[in-house]
Amino acid sequence: MIKIKKRKFLLLPGDGIGPEVVGEVKKIILWFNKNKSLDFEIDEDLAGGVSYDKHGTPITDEVFYKALESEAVILGAVGGPKWDNVEFSKKPERALLKLRKELKLFANLRPAICFKQLVDSSTLKPEIVSGLDIMIVRELTGGIYFGEPRGIEPIENNQRKGINTHSYTTSEIQRIARVAFDLAKKRRNKVTSCEKSNVMEAGVLWREEVQLIKDKEFKKVELNHMLADNCAMQLLRYPKQFDVILADNLFGDMLSDEAAMLTGSLGLLPSASLGIKDKNGRIRSLYEPVHGSAPDIEGKNIANPIATILSLSMALRYSLDLEKEADQLDKAVQSVLDEGLRTKDILSKNMKEVSTSQMGDAIIAKLK
Repeated sequence: MIKIKKRKFLLLPGDGIGPEVVGEVKKIILWFNKNKSLDFEIDEDLAGGVSYDKHGTPITDEVFYKALESEAVILGAVGGPKWDNVEFSKKPERALLKLRKELKLFANLRPAICFKQLVDSSTLKPEIVSGLDIMIVRELTGGIYFGEPRGIEPIENNQRKGINTHSYTTSEIQRIARVAFDLAKKRRNKVTSCEKSNVMEAGVLWREEVQLIKDKEFKKVELNHMLADNCAMQLLRYPKQFDVILADNLFGDMLSDEAAMLTGSLGLLPSASLGIKDKNGRIRSLYEPVHGSAPDIEGKNIANPIATILSLSMALRYSLDLEKEADQLDKAVQSVLDEGLRTKDILSKNMKEVSTSQMGDAIIAKLK
């Protein structure tokens, strides 16, 4: 049996801007240790392209076992054009997929919040996105990304066929539905479940099982069913109609990226990937910013660290039950934005541009 060390963070900075934004998170963890008498233990290692360059694999067994022994893993970003021609099974992104699958991280939580200070950064009209607060719950270990059979095979007439399998079981659907309903109870008590039951049998099963869980276990939570393509349209038309959106792996991937851009910048949005509770009540978890590795700005100290910092806030809240400290960090971010500090990606007129490290330092200065 693997012994989990209390309050151990594993930091996997990864590729591109990952080391820069995770560096700011590390500074905040150390601040909590020094100023709040917390006992966080920090370990740091390689994942993604940098791991492939050094070890020939996107994640080593040693790093994977470190993840198993940690209470929370914080990942920066993986991938980039440098590794476009690497064998598929060894691409940097496979590190992330392995962590999700082997740690059994079946639930991905992606908040889409439009900060009041940044309403004008959204491509939609202010009245459409002002006050936006959506939580997208995406099933993470099933569906077409993991289904078998899969692959590319030759067929007659000198052609090839690509195969991916989309399938879900009752238990996979029910456990992710429970996560969505539980979250809704703490928010505005409304779940919108998305699928394509009009053309996919897996969608029919999804709708039926979600409805069953609602009727049996969450009778007071409002549930609406919506076709995934309609949900994509409604997110642009009137996004504030949604509270918690529940979707499978494929549709959740697409809808969460769309919802992210409603807010004005991917650099502001965190995510959490959670597993089931063990017998000690601990939840395996991985936290990461929504944005990618952005190799075009790597090393320039201009990346926005807020999404990664808010990912730390989610870790404090969901993995460590430190609600007070999570609220404290969230308020520090809000305070810095109130003062007009902006990294380049969210800079607007009359605001002050700051670097990655300056933004991290400013947030630390607001912690009390």
